[in-house]
Amino acid sequence: MDAELKGLLKRPTFVWFLGSRLCSGISIQMLLVALAWNIYDLTHSAWDLGLVGLFQFLPALVMTLPAGHAVDRWNRLRIFRYGLLVQAVVAVIAGAAVLTQSDSKELILTLCVVLGLVRAFQMPAQQAMLPSLVPTPWLARAIALAAGVMQVGVIGGPALGGVLYAWDASLDYMVCAALSALALLASWGMPRMAPHPQAHAAGWHDVWAGLTFIRQKKILLGAVTLDMFAVLLGGATALLPIYAKDILMAGPTGLGLLRAAPAVGALVMSMVLSRWPLRRGIGHKLYASIVGFGLATVLFGVSEGFWWSWAALFLTGVADNVSVVIRSTVIQLETPDEMRGRVSAINALFIGASNQLGEFESGAVAHVWGPVASVVSGGVGTVLVAALWWRLFPQLARRDRFTPG
Repeated sequence: MDAELKGLLKRPTFVWFLGSRLCSGISIQMLLVALAWNIYDLTHSAWDLGLVGLFQFLPALVMTLPAGHAVDRWNRLRIFRYGLLVQAVVAVIAGAAVLTQSDSKELILTLCVVLGLVRAFQMPAQQAMLPSLVPTPWLARAIALAAGVMQVGVIGGPALGGVLYAWDASLDYMVCAALSALALLASWGMPRMAPHPQAHAAGWHDVWAGLTFIRQKKILLGAVTLDMFAVLLGGATALLPIYAKDILMAGPTGLGLLRAAPAVGALVMSMVLSRWPLRRGIGHKLYASIVGFGLATVLFGVSEGFWWSWAALFLTGVADNVSVVIRSTVIQLETPDEMRGRVSAINALFIGASNQLGEFESGAVAHVWGPVASVVSGGVGTVLVAALWWRLFPQLARRDRFTPG
């Protein structure tokens, strides 16, 4: 272990950040698995599976700009804590509804709206905190470590959630709530994030400033939009309950394993990048990872064997992690701290669009053409997006190092 990595792991505030992120990551992934399986159990509809993503995305879309402004003006750590508290309450309500047999499509979609609203604030607050916890030269490695810890949660969450849901759905939800509470406790080990002083009263110009900043910096615009359009088309997450239940005949436990597969791949790559961080050829490696993600998605779409399908999803995680580390590091290094909340909120919106809106897109296409056509066409679309963005944002493709120059 080299001195830089040892230094990161000896910083208590960074370690508490990782612990909080781990617990909250497991909790939210368990919650998403439970809500998806719950609504599919109730309705047996691919369309309704898509609505789970859409009903999380629309509130985030509405609140993105105000949330980013709030993260830059208010205490970021406090916003993060409120998000964890609401996440726990959502899990308790869902668990109580299952326990009393009062769960319904309408209740699940309402809880999805609440999650979308709170995560519109929670995600940019979490992203904007990290650069304040580590020295700038260590940021790329810290992001890789944080991404790896998150992927441990993404692995453990779906797997544990699938097993618990098959045993007792209400217990699944209650464990989600307990883990959110643990994440909240761990957050007390992090330093208070003082808001940046404002020289004038807040106005709409401040709210829109993050969007203006990204639009003017083409390398940022390319980085945040590349992920949105690539994963929006290529994501197959929303259809995993259909694959697990109707194509691969794997049940809730199989669903948990499939949901965990991309995270296993991402965790492996996070460990690699933590030990051997990327130094050169950043732009080329970013675009190669997007193409790899699309091709692995096509492989998953045509596979009819469980472990072949799992391996394809594993490869999507490997490719996606390279993309996440490169894009996140470039975005943080290109953004001044007083703007990180607003830029992180917009980036979180684009991530949400690629995930939640992508889930709706996948569900809608599957409703008309079937799940296999939806996944395969999405993977092909991802490769085409990478080719188009290569031409639209040449400065991103030519980027050699994380730091310009």
